[in-house]
Amino acid sequence: MTQTAQTHPKLYESQKLARWYFLVAITLFGAQLIFGLIAAYQQINPDFLFELAPFMTNRTLHVNAMVIWLLVGMMGGVYWFLPRETGREVVGITAAKIIWWVIVAGVTVVILVYLFVQIGPAEMTTIWFIMEGREYIEAPRWADIAIVLWVAIFLFNVIATVLASRRITGILAVLIFDLVALGALYTAGMHFTVNITMDQFLWWWVIHLWVEATWEVLVGVLMAWALMYLLGSSRKLLETWLFIEVALVFGTGIIGLGHHYFWIGTPEYWLGLGGFFSALEPLPLVAMVVHAVYDAGGHRLGSVNKPAMFWVIAQAFGNFIGAGVWGFMQTLPQINMYSHGTQLAAAHGHLAFFGAYVSTVMVLVYIAAQNLRKTIRIPLDSKLWSWAAGMLILGIIGIGGAFTLSGFTQTLIERAEGGSTWAAYIAAYTHPWYANTLGWRYFFGWVMMLGFVLLVWDLVTIGRRAPASQTVAQPATVSPGGSHD
Repeated sequence: MTQTAQTHPKLYESQKLARWYFLVAITLFGAQLIFGLIAAYQQINPDFLFELAPFMTNRTLHVNAMVIWLLVGMMGGVYWFLPRETGREVVGITAAKIIWWVIVAGVTVVILVYLFVQIGPAEMTTIWFIMEGREYIEAPRWADIAIVLWVAIFLFNVIATVLASRRITGILAVLIFDLVALGALYTAGMHFTVNITMDQFLWWWVIHLWVEATWEVLVGVLMAWALMYLLGSSRKLLETWLFIEVALVFGTGIIGLGHHYFWIGTPEYWLGLGGFFSALEPLPLVAMVVHAVYDAGGHRLGSVNKPAMFWVIAQAFGNFIGAGVWGFMQTLPQINMYSHGTQLAAAHGHLAFFGAYVSTVMVLVYIAAQNLRKTIRIPLDSKLWSWAAGMLILGIIGIGGAFTLSGFTQTLIERAEGGSTWAAYIAAYTHPWYANTLGWRYFFGWVMMLGFVLLVWDLVTIGRRAPASQTVAQPATVSPGGSHD
């Protein structure tokens, strides 16, 4: 069929809600970058905003904004694709809209508390209303409960919709299984104990399993839907890779979690278990690379949405490199003895989150952007998206590289050579190999910010002008029976 646009299909209410999810996600993405830039500059000039918003406050806001906006973006993706998969409106959409407002209000309150209250006395009131004080999960207890309620309503929406449609697919089965784990594992971080070993033991169930395992499977579900939409990929092929991914992520990931238990006071057997099974965790990431490249090559990139297809490929390779390679190179106990607690972990975190999750949300946002106008542009394209993507990717590579260099400096000078003494700590942090990376991180942070500005402008303007007439494929659809057409 030769055309450049087709009539805008009527959106489901859940897809309209998904667009609000994406709007919040992109807004918090910008907030994450702003707080990250401030924190990066404070590493160079510690006096900057010290009395108003010190480094730890900005770091907390930087990390927590990232976690929330990525989760919001992925949930928006489920609300976007779920009616396409089931052939009907999402059940309980009113509750979904209400909890969306609760989350937006809650995030606003938490940010204001972080900025203007920051800390409190060592009492339960601080844990409930200010912050819990534990790294990466600083949110006060009431916010924890709101997140669990959010996931519970989200799970209800999915299960009730599947039951109402009276059809189940492999992708939906994996999604339901994963959402149960998503809600359950987060509660592991809500237990209070004065035993620091037990506290750290449970803390990692949220930091590793909640973020890396349940999120990774959720990404697999969303990528399967995205590839069917973008390339018309085989459902059977994608579900096969998805089942393998679930088996490997949960089969190796739970025991592989032991690589975080090396030095917190747990039994010695975790050294062997954690080191061995961590080596298996990158395998499902390789599977994601294989199926993305296979589908893209088999269809000669004949996608209905060029920017979304680009981010699919970026997600596959970025996930494997950031989460797989950068993670594995520091998880064996013989290596981790020297590298734990260094900037190598920060390099792994930045590259992994961008490759696995930021890229995923970019795929979803551009798919939704194809439906922002009265007509759908086929294929969706613009001159600006490639510049935005290039700046974002260049920025994260620069930041990850700077963290990697500073981490190696710490590992060699502070740990291997200096023996982790206070003098060795000072020597590493003042060494040119470390000190110079602070400026590079700040510079590449601005590169990412430029990419973000271009991204926002592209999303606002994309699709306004029709491209030149050409023969293109129609967007892939899902039949009411749940099978891919």
